[in-house]
Amino acid sequence: MTRATPPPMPTEAEVAILEVLWDQGRSTVRQVHEVLGPRTGVGLTTVLKLMQIMVTKGLLERDTEVRPQVFWPAQAQRQTQKRLVRDLLDKAFSGSPGELVLQALSVRRSTPEELAEIRRLLDDLEARS
Repeated sequence: MTRATPPPMPTEAEVAILEVLWDQGRSTVRQVHEVLGPRTGVGLTTVLKLMQIMVTKGLLERDTEVRPQVFWPAQAQRQTQKRLVRDLLDKAFSGSPGELVLQALSVRRSTPEELAEIRRLLDDLEARS
């Protein structure tokens, strides 16, 4: 059995569309634009074109049987996030998760809840090794 090749890495604009779809679920181009338009100033036709390209790239799927067409992400949010982090690790941090975490924590302030979750994760990793 051959493994399907994963879709290419999404661009920043494509990630913005994916985030809307992950939050809202299956949506039309207009519904995605209603969220992105005010935030980014991008037009409806641009959103449409991007989403069509994303279907071609394998990032989105769509139901062509209904009008207007409905779109949804081809991969779960966690799957895409892991691919993006892995790519960033390889490109910017020589594969070092520790360097990535140190940089991330030094750039933005974490909430107490996030810090507690990080501590739990570190404790779990330490217990397993």
